[in-house]
Amino acid sequence: MFQIDRITSPEALADLLERGRRSMPGGVCSSTRWNRAWGRPVYARRAYGARFEDVEGREFLDMSMSHGASLLGHAPAALKAAFDAAWELGVMTSLDTPLHIELAERLCRIVPCGERVRFTGSGSEATLHALRLCRAASGRDKIIRFRGHFHGYHEFTYIGGHPPADQLAARPPHRESAGIPAAMAELVIPLEYNDPQALEDAVRRHREEAGTILIEPVDYNCGCILPAPGFLESARELADRYGMLLFFDEIQSFAKNSPGGAQQDFGVTPDICTIGKSLGGSLPLSAILGRAELMDRYAPVGDVAHSGTFNAPLLCILGGLVFTAEIERPEFWQTMQRLGARLYAELDDIAKRSPLPVRFQHHGSRFGIIFGTREPVTNYRQSLCHSKETMLRFCREASERGVYFHDYGGAACHHGYSLAHTEADIDTVLEVVDAAML
Repeated sequence: MFQIDRITSPEALADLLERGRRSMPGGVCSSTRWNRAWGRPVYARRAYGARFEDVEGREFLDMSMSHGASLLGHAPAALKAAFDAAWELGVMTSLDTPLHIELAERLCRIVPCGERVRFTGSGSEATLHALRLCRAASGRDKIIRFRGHFHGYHEFTYIGGHPPADQLAARPPHRESAGIPAAMAELVIPLEYNDPQALEDAVRRHREEAGTILIEPVDYNCGCILPAPGFLESARELADRYGMLLFFDEIQSFAKNSPGGAQQDFGVTPDICTIGKSLGGSLPLSAILGRAELMDRYAPVGDVAHSGTFNAPLLCILGGLVFTAEIERPEFWQTMQRLGARLYAELDDIAKRSPLPVRFQHHGSRFGIIFGTREPVTNYRQSLCHSKETMLRFCREASERGVYFHDYGGAACHHGYSLAHTEADIDTVLEVVDAAML
């Protein structure tokens, strides 16, 4: 019943693609799963370790790893114990257990700002519910956010993040999807990242109406842009001075370079954060963490609603326990750092000798590829030099050589390795990247 057969003819593949289009928009369950580099969806047959096999039986060394969610690798052995335990305990969905408390306690120990935890499913859910809390606590509806940062697909934040070049200064800011009410754009104040003066000016100007400074500390979605020295510290100081909440969206940056995420990496503690992506060990689990007096505004203690049947099913909590146990092992980080040191040093050499202007930027186990410059990219405006056509061509060339880079519609975005990758895998990736720089 659950077997995925290998497709052995072009006719059978065409039939599968047509079936997909007839039953799902574009044949996919998520917009970005339509792969522009391939001109069709990537339908998988199975995944294991650092590799996956598509329905045609072709094996790929995976440099997406579920966009960073499969940091332990595909189907890690420890996760099987979680599935077995969930079955034995009853596959509980809308009941809390002592295991939920255990994971919350671990996260409070690991993440600097964590004094209380609320679990959610997706990262979009987490930022949505966290912003509701921030608005309730601050008494101010508007949020200050930064171009290039991604905070989910909901109406609160899918505004002003990735505007076209001619919409950078648009007022109200650019809405990134049809169907977002115009009134929602009035609640968002987008700024350029790493510009402390622009941030201070905006905080002063909007201090009576904006109560939250929302930051993705590492902007992976624009090719991995790191915070400039002193910028996060400036945001912390301004939030304190003007009675605002500092919100770090660490859905992606959590556990990519250290157990505590970017707030541990850069030494700046926000009032509230969201974490996720890799938290469930490939299973859907995100979390909101923050100061106790802030988080206790959530019902039933306070007056902010946050609920849901599928908030933290037991299986996902078990995945979180598996994952956090791994990232508390020093050996985990020794392996990840060794792989990263090997990969990034060689990528820099490739960039230097590449006939194409290209820059690799990285933080922890994720890195960006920006075609169109050899200079550091420090904000969204600078990232607009990136060539989507070159990126799509690179992804096609790499996949033809057996290495899968997700195309993201040609955007710079991010790629990465996992605990399941070996040094030999990294060598293969480097060879393919070098060859694909046509």
